Amino acid sequence: MRWEIPSGTLRLNEFDPYYQYSLTNYMVQNGLLSPYWPTPWINTQQWYPAGLDMSASYPSLPMTAAALYSIISFLGVNVDLMSFCSFLPAIFGMVACLIIYFIGKDIGGKTVGLFASLFLALAPSFLARTALGFFDTESVGILGLLSFIFLFLRAIDENRSMRSALLYSFGAAGALAYFLLGWGAAYYMLGLTALFVLTLILLKRYTPRLLLSYSITFGLAFFIATKFPYLSLHYLTTGPVLLVAGVFLLLCLSEVLRHNISARTKTLLAAVTLVVLVGVFIALAQLGYLENIAGKFLSVVNPFLRSAVPLLESVAEHRITAWGSIYYDLGLGILFFLAGLYFTLRNPTNRNIFLLLFGATSLYFAASMVRLLAIFAPAFSLLAATGILGILKPFYALLREAPELAVKAKRRIARVSREYSGAAVFLIFLLLLTNLAFSPQNGGIPRVYGQAYSPLTITAASLPVVPNEPATEWLDMLSYTRNNLQSTTVVCSWWDYGYWLSILGNVTTLADNATVNSTQIENIGFIFMAPEEKALAMLERYNAKYILVFVTLGIAQSSSGSSYVVRFVGYGDEGKWMWMARISGQARDRFIAEGLLDEDSAWTDEKTFVNTTSGQWLDAGKNTTIYKLMSWAKQRWADVSGVQSGITADEAGVQPTYFKEAYFAGENLSAIDASAKYGGLIPIVALYEIDWQKYYNATSQP
Repeated sequence: MRWEIPSGTLRLNEFDPYYQYSLTNYMVQNGLLSPYWPTPWINTQQWYPAGLDMSASYPSLPMTAAALYSIISFLGVNVDLMSFCSFLPAIFGMVACLIIYFIGKDIGGKTVGLFASLFLALAPSFLARTALGFFDTESVGILGLLSFIFLFLRAIDENRSMRSALLYSFGAAGALAYFLLGWGAAYYMLGLTALFVLTLILLKRYTPRLLLSYSITFGLAFFIATKFPYLSLHYLTTGPVLLVAGVFLLLCLSEVLRHNISARTKTLLAAVTLVVLVGVFIALAQLGYLENIAGKFLSVVNPFLRSAVPLLESVAEHRITAWGSIYYDLGLGILFFLAGLYFTLRNPTNRNIFLLLFGATSLYFAASMVRLLAIFAPAFSLLAATGILGILKPFYALLREAPELAVKAKRRIARVSREYSGAAVFLIFLLLLTNLAFSPQNGGIPRVYGQAYSPLTITAASLPVVPNEPATEWLDMLSYTRNNLQSTTVVCSWWDYGYWLSILGNVTTLADNATVNSTQIENIGFIFMAPEEKALAMLERYNAKYILVFVTLGIAQSSSGSSYVVRFVGYGDEGKWMWMARISGQARDRFIAEGLLDEDSAWTDEKTFVNTTSGQWLDAGKNTTIYKLMSWAKQRWADVSGVQSGITADEAGVQPTYFKEAYFAGENLSAIDASAKYGGLIPIVALYEIDWQKYYNATSQP
């Protein structure tokens, strides 16, 4: 956990947790079911003018937080809701480590359980999603995933009584329902479980216990989950659920074939079942019921589908994971992971078969999307723990053997001495120590410790550095909007900052990380990439009063080397504008049809605005709204603070015609303070007021 005590308060990390916080706060004030029943809660401060339907939200996390907060408040514990929500992910992470211990214990004993807990607790991707302040769906999602695995594998265990199997089946159903209502990645677990049971059928390991546990678990879980509006009965027509239903039919067929019936009847039943499954799948596909899953689930199965959607590609968490990044995350633990695959393959029990499928599929999905490394972390932990036990077991057995008395013999088989066994155990210890304490893959401390000490995004001003003290630029801006603007005031910004502005800044925004309306995001991209007059024509549709940009600056020597200049460094909108161009470029024909652009001025990507070879802005680029807003913010810092140190802008800023400065957070940050606090980086959050009167005067017909 990281608690920035000097800042005087606990805050949430990243962006999405603030959405979950707002939902939790609404439940605390109005009841657990209030966002969903009796009428859906439409938050009109987000996605203006339509508003954001908050009933289209996963309820597990906010309901859990609201219920627990109400309990501790009733017991007299005085803590504010945001602080409580900040602590919850770390508590969920602790419980997840405890559950994986029991999963590992069932697979290979206490040793596997302890090592699995250790590896999971120190997995950077897991720590990032369960750290203090990361109040998002992954924290309850991983908890639900591990709970389901633990309970379901026990439910199908033939060594347990029928009463125990029923209890574990009901528990697995509850855990799965909680998982389905908590995280979109539950699709993965549905597919994995269906694949696992199908594998058991193909390996002729079907038992009536398997059919009973499978039926109770999935039947009850779907019954509970579909009662909530976000999933509803439509969820039962999605691809992974149909796979679950198909495997259920195969289980029923296996039960029928288990009895003494003729070979002809068996063949006929198998053929009819196969035809029915294929027919149902084709019918649903033709009726369009599989379209939603094709756009989401299949984009993970085939990551190249996402490359055609700039909005998805613009999200860092949705990008394909580099293999180097996976090694950077896991280090030498990969060796134990591979060993774990080998040892589980050699001993194909039901649990080991599940573990093999879990490891292989989660690795594929983690390679497909960076965000899904959080799912791979538990699989890696269990397999790495199994690998360590498999490697150490023979050496440990030798160490425990009593020394043999010397006997004479003509022939003796050479054996590994106890000394060599001790050396092998010590070598494994060194490898673990190296991986968990020194991290040779990046030449420094392990990533897990760096992850633990990563600053909160908002108190680092979205900078990729660890500031010596909390950055206040974004906090200052949000304080300004909260205290000086009305909650109904519409502020236009790129969607990254929507949650901060609407929830912390208490203003009305056009878009945020929910990305529910791609057309509106295209329009916002148009606002930033079009010339001022055309941008204002679009802003007028939304009754916007302000527009906000975020830029990051750095100080460098001029090309002549005789002076210092301030320039963009790429961590703010100056590094995101190309996505604005690409996303709005997808609507090129629509903008032309609406009369906003003509064929000559329309664009499809960033090549219209910048020389992609040299990186220099073209004339069309310097005439865009985003360029003027960013360059003027840079010029203002140079005029206000840079002049004190003789620092000028690398090129003269272009003052916007219809946008006037309302408040620039960070323009008073001196170069000395920037160097001492933020490693020389200068964050500027620039809020402009739209001068509508000047625009109307200039565009009115005489």
